[in-house]
Amino acid sequence: MQQLIPTILLLPLLGFLFSGLLGGRLPKTVVGAVASLAVLGAFFGSLYAFGQTGPQPQWTVKVFQWVAVGDFQIDFGLLVDRLSVWMMLIITGIGFLIHVYAIGYMHSDPGFARFFAYLNLFIFFMLLLVMADNYLIMFFGWEGVGLCSYLLIGFWFQNESYGKAARKAFIMNRIGDLGLLIGIFMLFQLFGSLNYQDIFSRLPAMRMAEGALTVVTLLLFIGAIGKSAQIPLYTWLPDAMAGPTPVSALIHAATMVTAGIYLLVRSSLLFQLAPVTLDIVTYVGLATALFAAFIGLRQNDIKKVLAYSTVSQLGLMFLALGVGAYTSAMFHLTTHAFFKALLFLGAGSVIHAMGGEQDIRRMGGLRAALPVTYWTFVAGTLAIIGFPLLSGFFSKDEILAQVFAHSPILWGLALLSSAVTAVYMMRLFFLTFFGDFRGTPEQRGHLHESPAVMTWPLIALAILSVTGGVLQIPAFLAGEKGQWLSHWYQTLPGLAGGHVGHLSHTAEWVLMGTTTLVVLAVMWGSYRAYVIRKKLPLADTQVRGIELWAAQKFYIDELYDAILVRPLEKLSGILYHIADNRVIDGSVNLIGVVMTRLSQFFRLVQNGNTSYYLFGMVLGLILILLLNYVI
Repeated sequence: MQQLIPTILLLPLLGFLFSGLLGGRLPKTVVGAVASLAVLGAFFGSLYAFGQTGPQPQWTVKVFQWVAVGDFQIDFGLLVDRLSVWMMLIITGIGFLIHVYAIGYMHSDPGFARFFAYLNLFIFFMLLLVMADNYLIMFFGWEGVGLCSYLLIGFWFQNESYGKAARKAFIMNRIGDLGLLIGIFMLFQLFGSLNYQDIFSRLPAMRMAEGALTVVTLLLFIGAIGKSAQIPLYTWLPDAMAGPTPVSALIHAATMVTAGIYLLVRSSLLFQLAPVTLDIVTYVGLATALFAAFIGLRQNDIKKVLAYSTVSQLGLMFLALGVGAYTSAMFHLTTHAFFKALLFLGAGSVIHAMGGEQDIRRMGGLRAALPVTYWTFVAGTLAIIGFPLLSGFFSKDEILAQVFAHSPILWGLALLSSAVTAVYMMRLFFLTFFGDFRGTPEQRGHLHESPAVMTWPLIALAILSVTGGVLQIPAFLAGEKGQWLSHWYQTLPGLAGGHVGHLSHTAEWVLMGTTTLVVLAVMWGSYRAYVIRKKLPLADTQVRGIELWAAQKFYIDELYDAILVRPLEKLSGILYHIADNRVIDGSVNLIGVVMTRLSQFFRLVQNGNTSYYLFGMVLGLILILLLNYVI
């Protein structure tokens, strides 16, 4: 294990170096295979580490000493425990499937090798983030993930709008990262260490004001808001659709956006002592889940619908964290990785068949031409809406039950969010695969199923989306033995055992039945609207009222532009012309002018005339004698 753990981290880095340095001179098949095998090797290493964390709760490896200043020391250390190894399995497992899919999706792109280099580097930094044994190394991986997301979102940088989307993601993440960095500084000030074990072991004996811990946890949460796209820093995530579809799956499913969830779960002992912060996490998560869901109702870009779905699902996970249901949040994080990666890759298969078309208003009737994509998309759609016995059904039901035990009012709002999710996902599904084809004759002629290298990852993810619920079957259905994930996390301090509050089995049956009825009602209503009655979305010019607000994303981007972007641009213009050009540049230029004039004056002293030099010597001697006389 001492040799294996660093190797798991090293493999994607080696894949990055191979693709980056040699990929341009090798066949694309070789580049794609090596990059994918690097991640597959990391997955098998993580799988072995997963098997070794039973009798041994955690493994810590000191790779080298990174910083040593006086008594302050930071080691480049790696921690593999039941939390990090689970994240490692998700990152490398889903990441491998996305790599394989990308071989087919990006086969004709001239930047093929560069794309796989970025993917491997992304996996490396994401693994570093979850394997770090202290907050500083974690932050290093955190920033690396942000850098790679910028490179991947703006991969087709020749398109100016894609470049702007990449910069938007980078800048908005830096806002959250600043909060996280200040929080890390405060942790060191309070505890004298940044190592997880040192901080958590000293926590019970610490005598600090509750306000200090509240400030620290709020700062950590600000970092999570940026990375996991919560209100108000969520607007970068839908724009991240500018990247190739495998990037969307990688960022939105199992990796970057889950970093904020991981941070809060890893720091759960801190957050449990800051109830004010937990309340804020609860309400921010719930508001994000509802707000993003309502925006998703009127989006017509197939990837934008899934993007807002991701924002909404992340809000549901933060809601679970806010009420203390850490295991439930990790359960939904896992199932979400399965079905959201499947949905994005399925959307990519549709876009591939449609020749790049992403508007669902120009699709329709695709199930006959894309049978594998259709059936796998069925699995992903049913999983995300919480259809009975699929993975999303169990993970959503557990979160809703935990929220009901905390507050029935919050449960009602969370159920509304889940119902809206079902509405926009069924709308997306029926408009894409049912009805008459609404595209152009050229697009009809281009329709074809994706190659096997793209469909096999879809099938694997569909199987996981269907069966993933077995990880955490409710106790009232399968007893304590069904609560596998709760038992897996029970050795980690701060994580709940997975039991649903104080609810009786009858109450849980009622809650599950209510959720199921809502989902089935939405499915039937959507089928009647979009299949039987063949309802179609309105044209952009016909949308009015609240639907227009939802279609325009409630004008949040325009609001940010009006109150932040344009005022800052004007301020920067004023500072440029006055402070920069006149004050700073003027001061530097003034010094240059003064020195030039002085040099021109003193240059006259060195004119090469001997009599002039003798006159100067005599004048100097006279001055010396006068000064000597005066003194």
